[in-house]
Amino acid sequence: MNPRILVFDSGLGGLSVVKALRETAPDAQLAYAADNAAFPYGDWREDALVERMTQVMGRLIEQMQPDVVVIACNTASTIGLDAMREQFDVPFVGTVPAIKPAANLTKTGHISVLATPGTVNREYTKALIDTFAFHCQVKLHGAVRLAQMAEDKLAGKSVDLEALRTEVAPVFVEDEKGRTDVVVLGCTHYPLLLDELKEVTPWPVSFIDPAPAIARQVLRVVGVGCKYEEVVSFANRALLTANVKRDAKLAMALAHYGFDIPAKTP
Repeated sequence: MNPRILVFDSGLGGLSVVKALRETAPDAQLAYAADNAAFPYGDWREDALVERMTQVMGRLIEQMQPDVVVIACNTASTIGLDAMREQFDVPFVGTVPAIKPAANLTKTGHISVLATPGTVNREYTKALIDTFAFHCQVKLHGAVRLAQMAEDKLAGKSVDLEALRTEVAPVFVEDEKGRTDVVVLGCTHYPLLLDELKEVTPWPVSFIDPAPAIARQVLRVVGVGCKYEEVVSFANRALLTANVKRDAKLAMALAHYGFDIPAKTP
């Protein structure tokens, strides 16, 4: 039986992970759930977000019965992943900034983490730097507008390259010792803007997209064996927590990635 993989995010950022999963595990059954009623998660207090995730995840797992859940959101993972694993008897795969691969890849010792303000200020991120990139100069930049720009792009709006250039300018650091050569995309929304990001870089850099590594970890997890019988319609389903009519363009974006017209979660 092909594994049932539920990809979860507050918005559309998880579609970058969906793309990697479809390439890495073409036989897997994928479903997508967006807690768009609560978007963006970065604006939530940590305790309130854990409570919110627990409520939404409980309904999703009961309804969808996945073999594995991918938390395709850095904020949700760093705040709520441990709580989800404690609460539910389903394997979870999270998303964290790819600082270790960046530290291994850099030639100049200058790496930057482009993420949401919440992610760059979180102790979890700082602990990753202390553990894996202590020998590097690491620039943390919390982008305020980037996730919404990615959502707007998927809704059919053109990306304002000058606004994008201004938003990401702080990640490009140059001093007498060298300049940034690796940029970690610390939010799953950001790979959706990868083409545009490459257009506004002041010099060539390597962007690290976390999605392929997430997809490989999912395969390792489901390789243990599937838990559920084939009892629910799963493949290509999409669920939203806000009124579907309110997010018609979101529904169009999901369709572009192979999902059915989304339904509202009960």
